[in-house]
Amino acid sequence: MPKTKILLVLGVWLAVLPYLGFPYSFKSVLVSATGLAVLYIGYMLHGETQQKTKKKEVFENFSENSDFVEENPSQNQA
Repeated sequence: MPKTKILLVLGVWLAVLPYLGFPYSFKSVLVSATGLAVLYIGYMLHGETQQKTKKKEVFENFSENSDFVEENPSQNQA
């Protein structure tokens, strides 16, 4: 299951959790554990995103200019 889908499921779980009728102490433990899980998965996704964006592409925008040969200026002054 991809991490984004896990985050979606955990978000739905957090939205429904207050209405499930758990005792207050047990509910607070569940909310804390779920929050830590969301935090961890979000951090992992952020790390993956950072690694993907660090790859820089080199574009050869001026590649057509690389074929020019510099001429000797003294030869053109005739």
